[in-house]
Amino acid sequence: MTTPATLTLHNVKTVRSGRGVAAECARDLALLGCGRVLIVTGAPIRALCRGLEDALAAQGCAAQLHEARDGEPTLEDLAAAIAAAERFGADAVVGFGGGSAMDVAKLVAALAGGRQRILDVVGIDLLAPRRLPLACIPTTAGTGSEATPIAIVEDSEALLKKGVVSPHLVPDFAYLDPELTRSMPRSVTAATGIDALTHCIEAYANRFAHPVVDAWAIEGIRLIAANIERACTDGDDLEARAAMLRASHLGGQCLGPVNTAAVHALAYPLGGEFHIAHGVANSLLLPHVLRFNLEAAPARYAAIAGALGIACSGDDRADALRGIEEIERLSAAIGIERHLSAFGISSNTIPHMAAAAITVQRLLSRNLREVTEEDARAIYQAAL
Repeated sequence: MTTPATLTLHNVKTVRSGRGVAAECARDLALLGCGRVLIVTGAPIRALCRGLEDALAAQGCAAQLHEARDGEPTLEDLAAAIAAAERFGADAVVGFGGGSAMDVAKLVAALAGGRQRILDVVGIDLLAPRRLPLACIPTTAGTGSEATPIAIVEDSEALLKKGVVSPHLVPDFAYLDPELTRSMPRSVTAATGIDALTHCIEAYANRFAHPVVDAWAIEGIRLIAANIERACTDGDDLEARAAMLRASHLGGQCLGPVNTAAVHALAYPLGGEFHIAHGVANSLLLPHVLRFNLEAAPARYAAIAGALGIACSGDDRADALRGIEEIERLSAAIGIERHLSAFGISSNTIPHMAAAAITVQRLLSRNLREVTEEDARAIYQAAL
């Protein structure tokens, strides 16, 4: 494991947290002189935007909603959102929703105006400075996209997700308002919560782990372990909802300087080809990747077990295995499917998925163990 001496952070300038803080977005944008605000959201949460629309109107700002389709955003979805921003003459963009809406909003703010095209900026540090102010308001507690320099879109032709990584994608403002997450269905609460957990675990057990990021990751794991079942059982438990939002945000903060690893790389084909929700895809693979990685850093995985609430014995390997079992228990308790076969995936599809996953080297290069195509096939087989 490589510990870099210098940690480069690209943080959100302003993070507001607490009940009702989403309405403050209108004042923040108005103070920047923004008068035409495009809100990128999703149809299922359209009604939640009303408070922000009213607050913008009270500040004298015109607002237009662009409803992104449900599911992972495609290149075509992004093109439609950019066109909407340009027609409206937007001078600010708000991502209001889950990771998909926020990722689209981030790319719209960066690409509107036509200076660059999306396929020219896929990769790391290829994006020109963003011209439009950007705010993100999460309504799920999973991706932490409101804190990350990353946006993901799906290439329908390649059947694979593509990532843009740039400090210019980090929003100016983020608003962690638990009131906006209370209507999240149990299944979405569960899937997004496991996504946040995976972010924290993969950032902590990572070839490029850093002590500062370690602290964020361990706290995120602790918050999720203590609150995810509560949030799934009672959606009106605002204390648990707020804790999950904080954990998701911490996980997002981990992604810029350290990022994720093999779980996310192997999850990409599950989303791109089989349209499995991102958090569910991570949950399906997480225990199997952890078992594969365990020998590389048993003390790290024992520390993760401790953050999950396991009373550790001092035997790192045994404690780490108990932590993996606790992750499996949590997934089962909150109702997440644990087998790829439940989604129509068979052994016949594994070679193709493994070949696609092994191309995601920007993440696999961070994994604690080298993952070969044969290893990827074995991990998929174990998850069947």
